[in-house]
Amino acid sequence: MSDFKSILGTELSDFLSFRQAVLSKSGYAHDCHYLTIFDNYLTDSNLQQKTVSEPVITGWVKSLKGKSSSIANKIIVIRLFLRYLSSVGIKVFIPPIPKVYDDYIPYIFSDEELKRIFAFSDNITLTKGQPNPYIQLEFPMMLRIMYGCGLRVGETLTLEMKDVDLDGGILTLKRTKGDKQRLVPMHHTLTSILKRYCLAMGVIGKPKALLFPSAIQEVPFSVKAARNKFNIILKYAEISMKGRAKRERGPCLHCLRHVYAFKSFAEAEKSGRTVDASVPYLSIYLGHDSLKETEIYLKFSNELYPGAMELFEDYTLQVFPEVAYEE
Repeated sequence: MSDFKSILGTELSDFLSFRQAVLSKSGYAHDCHYLTIFDNYLTDSNLQQKTVSEPVITGWVKSLKGKSSSIANKIIVIRLFLRYLSSVGIKVFIPPIPKVYDDYIPYIFSDEELKRIFAFSDNITLTKGQPNPYIQLEFPMMLRIMYGCGLRVGETLTLEMKDVDLDGGILTLKRTKGDKQRLVPMHHTLTSILKRYCLAMGVIGKPKALLFPSAIQEVPFSVKAARNKFNIILKYAEISMKGRAKRERGPCLHCLRHVYAFKSFAEAEKSGRTVDASVPYLSIYLGHDSLKETEIYLKFSNELYPGAMELFEDYTLQVFPEVAYEE
């Protein structure tokens, strides 16, 4: 637990204890970080009384840097703390939650770009400077799982054989963002490819074997190495984004997850399923904490699928009327 130094240190510690009981490890770590920043500000401001006035809060809000979504997240946590102070009789000013702007625009690979990506990944050649002898098999399979299941790269690379049900076609994800275990069904064609891969790697019947080992079999292929290899493939495939805006991500390994979300949403709509019938399931499948997080994954180009974003925005307005971000 953080060692708070301001005059509200005791209250900050008590509040954090309450939060620990209801948060995941990562959520608790974020709260610790945000509350420590607020505590440092109160200390630097030489706050002498157990009260938090409007000028104090206004000054703190103005000191925040970063994306609008990050600033909103910090303010949301501090609002919760301020409400806690109010509940124990301490006079406080509670700031409004600022408007969150579209800070992030994902890159969506076209079908032609995906063909080039998989073609180059399927033809990786070993060199003397390549320490991992499994990469020719691993990298194409890793990309197919990320693309076919919408997994994060870290979730993919830490998979072990005990997490893979080749008969049922289901992956069990245990090491995920937010520490939330979830089951991910695979398409039967992907299951078939994965079964052949596991046979080739000799990991069938070895529950503790990593699906994607590095040169050292007990150590997983690293996220950094995967990103570096993917960037090389993008270069060979001549996929880049010249002149991209600051808030645009550009092509990268994580964009495969965005492509999965885009294609899943588009396919559901084309099949006649309503937005409110498909989006909650997609959100759960992706392991998101909220539908607002899923919304980020559906900020695709209107050129790729005209009107899709409008459909989703209409839906979220029904779910979150008037207020976009709340505790």
